Amino acid sequence: MSAQVSPRPTPGRFVAIAGAVGASFLEIAQTTGGMGVLFGRILARTVPPRLDTGELWRNLYKMAVKSLPIVIVTALFTGAIMVIQAAPIVQRYGAQGLLGWGAGFGTLREVAPLLTALMISGRVGANNTAELGTMVVTEQIDALRALAIDPISFLILPRFIAIIVTLFTMTLYADILALFGAAMTGQGLMGVSPTTFYNGVTAGLLGFGDVANGLVKSVVFGLIIALASCHFGLATKGGAPGVGRSVNATVVASAAGVFMLDYVVSFLLG
Repeated sequence: MSAQVSPRPTPGRFVAIAGAVGASFLEIAQTTGGMGVLFGRILARTVPPRLDTGELWRNLYKMAVKSLPIVIVTALFTGAIMVIQAAPIVQRYGAQGLLGWGAGFGTLREVAPLLTALMISGRVGANNTAELGTMVVTEQIDALRALAIDPISFLILPRFIAIIVTLFTMTLYADILALFGAAMTGQGLMGVSPTTFYNGVTAGLLGFGDVANGLVKSVVFGLIIALASCHFGLATKGGAPGVGRSVNATVVASAAGVFMLDYVVSFLLG
């Protein structure tokens, strides 16, 4: 029986692969460029500020206040998980006094801002894209331009600011609630009193720099989520299916951007 020889790749297959890779790079470049142009247009309307304050307050209520319940639940369980992860090491070496540091270090610098950003991306960013995309496909954005109302000042800038403020404030709440949840879990599972836990947090091992690290990340994460949601919302086309595609693109781009910027900010801040 003669051995079967697999067919050699044809030049057409290489061309197809190269074309697909090139198209992906072009799409990423187009998206990045579009977000950069939108960011420039937003900055041009911040000095002097040109925005609708009523729209800003409505979005702050819709994005920040209504996001608080899910942030509370997420933060409490985040703190509890951090204690569960640190418990074996703490019990092995009898270092109950370091439980607060072990749970607080990762929570304040990394876990709280990261998980909060992903929650806000899924709830606020996707909703913002859906609203803007619906306005685009139903020609409401064109109607604003026909009435000599700038869509960037009236719609985009208030939402942009609201998303950044939302993520910053929700990260503050998440830090506090995660430490509270960690303290309660430490007392329930390991018998470490809240006083001992909080002494471990504030005994000099953790400082303002650790809190500031997470808050800086929250602002950067809010920036990328706001840009992605507004860009994909305004770029929506194709009717209702197009709105769904834009929402999906926002969630993917926001998550990828959050993780990439997390690495960059962590590297720069140390």
